[in-house]
Amino acid sequence: MPTRRRALFVLAALVGLALLSLFTALAAGTLTVSPGDVIRAIGGSGDGLAVEVIRGLRLPRALAAFACGGLLALAGALMQVLLRNPLADPYVLGISGGAAVGALSAMLAGLALAFVNLSAFAGAFAAMLVVFGLAHGDASWTRTRLLLTGVIVASGCGAVVALIMTIAPEEELRGMLFWLMGDLGHSSSPWPALAMLALGLLVMLPFSRELNLMSRGDTLARALGVSVDRIKLGIYVLASLLTAVAVTTAGSIGFIGLVVPHLVRLAMIRLGWGNDQRLLLPAAALFGGSLLLLADTLARTVIAPQQLPVGVLTALLGVPVFLFLLGRQPDERR
Repeated sequence: MPTRRRALFVLAALVGLALLSLFTALAAGTLTVSPGDVIRAIGGSGDGLAVEVIRGLRLPRALAAFACGGLLALAGALMQVLLRNPLADPYVLGISGGAAVGALSAMLAGLALAFVNLSAFAGAFAAMLVVFGLAHGDASWTRTRLLLTGVIVASGCGAVVALIMTIAPEEELRGMLFWLMGDLGHSSSPWPALAMLALGLLVMLPFSRELNLMSRGDTLARALGVSVDRIKLGIYVLASLLTAVAVTTAGSIGFIGLVVPHLVRLAMIRLGWGNDQRLLLPAAALFGGSLLLLADTLARTVIAPQQLPVGVLTALLGVPVFLFLLGRQPDERR
């Protein structure tokens, strides 16, 4: 277990990384912005075009990127505890597929952005209920059954998405593709995502001991007084809601929820701290938010004024890292 002082130092370093990422996101872009303009915009003083661009465009997008990255990383860490698989991710149980069906259906119907976001959340929530109902239909609850149910639901949602894109008019396809690849350009207010991230951490951190025990096996956890079935249900519902909010805000962004918790876990193991959820959960949220924030900054500046879907950059980063982690998995079993 990490000492409190060393853990606080690590979290402080990650907070510093998050602030540096935020400052970079606010300063970078086609419009030249000085550090003084960034400070004045954050502090609520000053005026001018640069300050207005920061306040009206870059700051909301940057906060949304950080919140979505944190949500996906936190959901991924919880899913890895739930399934006892360090290579699980937030989308493995079909939440993203349900959100995609809802969002693309709304786009096909020509609805406004607010209804697209609402439909995406409704689709994600419906997928969560379907997976839970099918996996728990006869009062049995096994990780294998939950995983298989999620994979089947995700496959069905993928078929519906393919059908929607087949019949959609050409002028709608670009927006659909950007949503499927993850795009923060049309994200609305970041505050719901930030509030959900804070709520997720506040809810799960008090149960860190139970999560630590469950990561070592249900039998041991039950023997030490953990209400395993209740904790599993709580993890599933919370991780699903975290994922639904992230997908509703930014679309389907891959690999953040898979790679970030595992990277943090490997770093903790190398430092001799083991798999302590008291540090892993907040560290994963901070690192995931910073990583997605930096990726989104690259997505909107690397070929400016054109913008890339941020999911493309996270996939380009995530694929080699995933293959590296997959090769190391047998040596890191916990």
